[in-house]
Amino acid sequence: MCGRYSLYLPMDKIALALAMDMPELAIKPRYNMAPTQLLPVVSSDRPDEISLYRWGLIPSWAKDHSIGNRMINARAETMLEKNSFRTAARKRRCLVLADGFYEWKKITGGKIPTRISFDDGRLITFGGLWESWRDAEEKEIRSFTILTTTPNEVCAAIHDRMPVIIAAGDREKWLDVSISPEELSELLRPFPAIGMMTEEVSKLVNSPANDGPEILRK
Repeated sequence: MCGRYSLYLPMDKIALALAMDMPELAIKPRYNMAPTQLLPVVSSDRPDEISLYRWGLIPSWAKDHSIGNRMINARAETMLEKNSFRTAARKRRCLVLADGFYEWKKITGGKIPTRISFDDGRLITFGGLWESWRDAEEKEIRSFTILTTTPNEVCAAIHDRMPVIIAAGDREKWLDVSISPEELSELLRPFPAIGMMTEEVSKLVNSPANDGPEILRK
């Protein structure tokens, strides 16, 4: 699964990587992004801008938003079989912006928090799905989930799943909902491990209350 990630790249580098004008939305550096927070995505109906959506997908039919707390990830292999994700996979896809993600490596007597990123510090775009939900007062909440797949050789040493990473050249295709998810199956495979690196980080990452650069120090 993917339960924490980071995005502290400068805004100009994010805009350049997305071939986008400098966003009006100011995104402050984040070192410990966590579920239920409003986080930056590029959605299929707003492909030319960065928006803030709630992490944890809330299906349109949900009675309350708390169901989203359990839907931070969706397995790419079964997304078309699940009522919560099926329609979104066809009509509402998004790119979740990151520059690294965290997993916890199991060892005897505990777990080691580990950050996974690329050695060139590139922008990472996770494949995601989004939904629109309205509360009793008709206030809209847009939410998302991150797709996961089997791990590549780097991630497999830490966890049995990894986020789906959409390559730069495939971002436009992923957001194009005129293309069926069946036609995009090749994008949902483990991302090549070339250039991917891991590093142990501080246990401060265990709490979403901690969100500063000190997380990156062992």
